[in-house]
Amino acid sequence: MKSRLLFFLMFTIGLSCSIYGQLNDYKYIIVPKKFDSYKVQNKHQTSTTIKHLFNQRGYKAVYDDALPEDLRKNRCLGLLVNLEDTSSLFSTKTTLVLRDCQSIEIFRTVEGKSKIKEFRPAYTDALKKSFVSFDTLQYKYIPKEEVKEVERPITVSFKNDVKSLDEKPKEPMVVQEATTENQSFKSMEPVPSSMKKADVVAEPINSDLLYAQPIENGYQLVDSTPKVRLKLMETSVENVFLVSHGDKNGVVFKKDDKWFFEYTENGEKVLKELNVKF
Repeated sequence: MKSRLLFFLMFTIGLSCSIYGQLNDYKYIIVPKKFDSYKVQNKHQTSTTIKHLFNQRGYKAVYDDALPEDLRKNRCLGLLVNLEDTSSLFSTKTTLVLRDCQSIEIFRTVEGKSKIKEFRPAYTDALKKSFVSFDTLQYKYIPKEEVKEVERPITVSFKNDVKSLDEKPKEPMVVQEATTENQSFKSMEPVPSSMKKADVVAEPINSDLLYAQPIENGYQLVDSTPKVRLKLMETSVENVFLVSHGDKNGVVFKKDDKWFFEYTENGEKVLKELNVKF
C-alpha cells in the first residue's frame, strides 16, 4: 500500500513538473471577450472573471483585442483560452482549454461544477473550481534562448588567377563581401525561370502562415496578429470548402498536398495558393 501511494505521488509530481515546464514557455494568456459558446461578449462576466483569476496567479492575461506589441508581432508568445460550457439544467459546468498559436491543446483544467441557481455567481463559482488545476503550478515565464549562428572561416583560393594581358576583364558572376562590418553575397548569374505555361497561375495569397481554427460548420483562417483572414464552410466533398473573402466568393480546396483559393475577379478566374496549418 505504501509503495502504491509513493508511486502515485511521484507520478503526480512528475506530471505537474511537465505541465509547469510547458506553461513557462508562454509569456501571455489571451482571453477572448466573446467565447465560442456564447453569442454576446463577457456573458455572465466569464471573460472578466477568467482574466482576473489568471492575473491573480501571476500570469499576464490580456484581452484578444488589446494585445501587447511583442504579442502582436509573435502570436506564439501566448496561449489562447477557450471556455467549454457543458452546463445542464441543474448545474453549471466549465472547463478551460489552453491552445498555442497552431491551435494545439497545451493544457486542460478539471471540470468546475456549481449548484448555485443564479447565473453570474454560478459561473464565478464553477470557474474558481476549474482554476484549482493551476494552484499546484508555480508559473514563471522563461524566454527561450535564441540560437546564435557559429561564425565559419571563409576560404579564398587564388588558383588559376593569372590572366593574359590581352584578355578583357569579364563581369564578375558573384559579388561577395565578408568583413566584420559587412556580410553580403550577390549572384549575377542568370536564374532559369520555373514558370510553366498554364491557364491559371497560382500565387500565394500571403507569405504569412495562416492557422486553421475550428468553428461551427468549418474553420476560420487567422494570421499571427491574430486576425481572421478567411472563413471556410464545409461541403459534402472532402477538402473542399466554400469561402467568403471580403467581396470575393469562391472555394478553397486541397490538391497535391497544397491548399488553393479560387475565385472570380473582373470576370477572370483567379487561383491563389494558401499557406495553411491545420
